[in-house]
Amino acid sequence: MLPHRFQHPRLGKFQAGAAFTLIELLVVIAIIAILAGMLLPSLGRAKEAAKRISCVNQVRQLGLSITMYAGDNRGELPERSITNRWCDRLLPYYRSVKLLNCPSDMGPDGKNRPASAESNTNQIADSAPRSYIINGWNDQFAAEMGDAFNMNAIVGRTIRDTAIREPSETIVFGEKLYVSGHFFMDFLEGKLGNDVEALNHSAHNSTTRAAAGGKGGGSNYAFADGSTRFLKHGRSLAPVNLWAVNERWRTNAITAAP
Repeated sequence: MLPHRFQHPRLGKFQAGAAFTLIELLVVIAIIAILAGMLLPSLGRAKEAAKRISCVNQVRQLGLSITMYAGDNRGELPERSITNRWCDRLLPYYRSVKLLNCPSDMGPDGKNRPASAESNTNQIADSAPRSYIINGWNDQFAAEMGDAFNMNAIVGRTIRDTAIREPSETIVFGEKLYVSGHFFMDFLEGKLGNDVEALNHSAHNSTTRAAAGGKGGGSNYAFADGSTRFLKHGRSLAPVNLWAVNERWRTNAITAAP
């Protein structure tokens, strides 16, 4: 049992059972608060980095799926359709519909929030929450069909992988705005085209995040050669429009809306 008082050779006398003073407690709390303030932003960035890496893996799997699909179908990519769309056609290759939902598109309540089919469907993957959108190949169809081109006329059409002349620089899959139900990235749909109105150019590392997209940051893309890349905001459209196959469309690039 320790004596009531004892002498330390360097620290002097101590009172057994002495407690912290209020000032000392406040100092400790202040230090903890400062450390927490320094650590929390780093933890937030680490969490977002983990989501982006998970998304990269999902986009890569979709890119590999379409490569395998083309290999099993004489080089043809999934045809344009209004039912049994690419999500369901590729499902045997990527296997789980959970892969269609980027972790960054989870709502604050932890639930999936990205839109998918705009109407009721019995197709499992078509109706699943979906963060990704496939190239609609509008520029190629327009070049092939001329005056006969319209959005209804391209239903049932597809292209071969050999028609993509620059596969390492042509996007097959990208990330869409989570409120958009679009399945295909169509240049010739809407007022400005889906490349401006439906794509999310800042799905990750953006300074702000909203239904209309973020600012800064960038998004993940799968290319026709099977590679996957993270591109900064707007770099999928300029200086070269990487969604286009036709050279005239590729060089007539525009800057993505902020």
